[in-house]
Amino acid sequence: MTRLGESTRRVEDPRFLRGQGRFVADIEFLGMLEGMVVRSPHAHARIGRINAAKALRMPGVVAIWTAQDLPRPCPIIPPRLSSTPELQLALQPVLAETIVRYVGEPVALVVATNRYVAEDAAALIEVEYQPLPVVGEMGDGAVNDPVNDPLHPGMSDNVIYRRRFVKGDVETVLQSAPHRLSLNFQVQRHSGVPLETRGLVARPIEDRIEVYGPTKVVHFNRSVLAQLLGWPIERIRFIEPDVGGGFGIRGEFYPEDFLIPFAALKLRCPVRWIEDRREHLMSSNHSRQQDHSVQVGFSDEGRLLALCDTIWVDSGAYVRTHGVTVPELTQAMLPGPYDWPALDIAVNVCLTNKTPTGTYRGPGRFEGTFVRERTLDAIANELGLDPIRVRRVNLIPPEKLPYSNGLTALGQEVVFDSGDYQAALDRALMEMNYTGFPDRRRESAKLGRLRGFGVACFVEKSGLGPWETARIALLGDGKVACFSGLAALGQGTETMLAQIVASNLAMDMEDVLVVHGDTDSVPTGHGTFASRGAVVGGTAAYRAAEVLKDRIIRVGAQALEAHPDDMVLKESAVFVRGVPAKKISFAAIWAEADRLGIELDVEERFEAQHMTYPYGVHCAEMEIDPLTGEFRVLRYGVAYDVGRAINPALVQGQIVGGVAQGIGGAWLEELAYDSEGQLLSASLMDYLLPGAPEVPDVEVWLTEDAPAPSNPLGTKGSGEGGVVGVAPALANAIVSALGISDQVACQLPLTPERVRTWVQLRKEGGL
Repeated sequence: MTRLGESTRRVEDPRFLRGQGRFVADIEFLGMLEGMVVRSPHAHARIGRINAAKALRMPGVVAIWTAQDLPRPCPIIPPRLSSTPELQLALQPVLAETIVRYVGEPVALVVATNRYVAEDAAALIEVEYQPLPVVGEMGDGAVNDPVNDPLHPGMSDNVIYRRRFVKGDVETVLQSAPHRLSLNFQVQRHSGVPLETRGLVARPIEDRIEVYGPTKVVHFNRSVLAQLLGWPIERIRFIEPDVGGGFGIRGEFYPEDFLIPFAALKLRCPVRWIEDRREHLMSSNHSRQQDHSVQVGFSDEGRLLALCDTIWVDSGAYVRTHGVTVPELTQAMLPGPYDWPALDIAVNVCLTNKTPTGTYRGPGRFEGTFVRERTLDAIANELGLDPIRVRRVNLIPPEKLPYSNGLTALGQEVVFDSGDYQAALDRALMEMNYTGFPDRRRESAKLGRLRGFGVACFVEKSGLGPWETARIALLGDGKVACFSGLAALGQGTETMLAQIVASNLAMDMEDVLVVHGDTDSVPTGHGTFASRGAVVGGTAAYRAAEVLKDRIIRVGAQALEAHPDDMVLKESAVFVRGVPAKKISFAAIWAEADRLGIELDVEERFEAQHMTYPYGVHCAEMEIDPLTGEFRVLRYGVAYDVGRAINPALVQGQIVGGVAQGIGGAWLEELAYDSEGQLLSASLMDYLLPGAPEVPDVEVWLTEDAPAPSNPLGTKGSGEGGVVGVAPALANAIVSALGISDQVACQLPLTPERVRTWVQLRKEGGL
């Protein structure tokens, strides 16, 4: 029998370990054709004549479409979040019609008997391009430069979105503050690189179409496709196969999500498209690129008095379906777990001739946490104080919770619901033996190495609503089916739902069949994103299981001629308390319920009124080789409070995976462009991912000091806290090791080349 709070093996794993997973590239249908997208080689150009005659004559080529061949007007992808009139000016058409605005923008679709033929045909398509000036940099000087006309009609400049939040008299507080610092931060453009690239299979069946694709929002994508096709949603079935990683990349509706179904409908046969790695790196959503200009005022004791931050966000050439979710979250979560008396945070979202951006694990918080936690260390350095002390005097105390920072994100005011931030910091420092760090530092110095310790505190957001559904049904064989609107992206969704249901019904997880990601089987839902799975979808399943449990007990009581209060559930059966021989199995319950007319099929909906806010601390201890600039992480630990952990092993896995991605973003990964808007890191030879040598053993210390008050499970999301604190923890450890001023380690990635430069400047006394 399974219980909540136990670490159990994942129910998904046996089929993966046996090679029985079914990913989108595994899907085959008789007569299936393959699609290939022709993409722009220019960052900004006017499209002239497109000549596909040679390509169409190739054996095996079935059809080629350009924007002129699509329904008129050319379909434009609508936003899912953050829709304002300004953003509507920069939405992306499914194929470029007159102008291309980034390298990799779709210009045409080729469909052939196989991918090889399609690629050869794509190379024969002649497109006349007239190059236009490239807007390659963001910031006021670039996006408002008179040479750079607005990238889209109707815009006055290339700043598509401005938002400012002011709390208190920031200017007066800064002027009167005993101490002030000005700092500039840069977070580089990078993104999620899942093991499995994107892909899609579309198959027409009579008057319907089936679409197979690893999307985490099947109901949203179905609605968008229906809108663009002019169809009722009942004629479209979206099916989510197994997925080789999500990380935000799959939470969008991309041009290919229209083009492949459109081609399948036109040709009346199945069509498949699988993205290659180069396509992924230059056309799937990028993320993260931000510049911050920070001014901070503080007291002699390190008390935070005022923060002013002007943020520039590079959104690329178009606004995709997540709108300005990332900059909104950066602004709203930037203050973190600290009590700031005065704030002035301005966000400017710029359009440039680069790949459009979207969400990536910990969107907005990876960037904001880096800026804030480096600023805290800079304050400590300025005052000659321990960085831990500065954090202690500013962390929001438990008695102030719930606490509003006055900002809003995703349509909700940020109100931290519950927590003990000081306790999380104490736990992390105790586990890392922070008091023994000076001795360890001296030992490293004897060996000619520089040793540093870095810390980063954070608050996450999770459990985004508005609602999720779950349907729980007892089956004739005594097993239970759980139908959920969530998606599975590798994080253990099936295990989490099975564990909740099995715990409630006193049965084994293996006897719970979880059905998800199929719009025919689960007609409504919102999917998996924003760490909402366990909080919203899990609570819906919990409630449905509670109702089903009551009905099972009613049936069992009548069958056993006992009072419902005397019923006990155990091992997929109902027992009379104290009389173990008197029982009825779930299979017999199903038959008896049918005779009694009691429905054992329950659907419940949980409406999340407000997000939840998990929190924690990252700690990194490292050594730097002063000759090469190479740094080695000696210990890495994360203390994380998720309210209540449904399955601690799953939570730990999420955190460790997040740290690995955070190391990539902090140390290695960068989607770099030249001045002509050409992507310089369009392969894994140039876009560097962390491997086993770069990722240390990650220690995870789960705390459950502050259950979420907004759901009966008390759980908070855990999917993104592992990534958001890595960059500042590593950067602060580097500064600690070098013992230098804080105008370094303010730019990501923290490459060995940059560290070596700082070491040399330290030797020369330049820092």
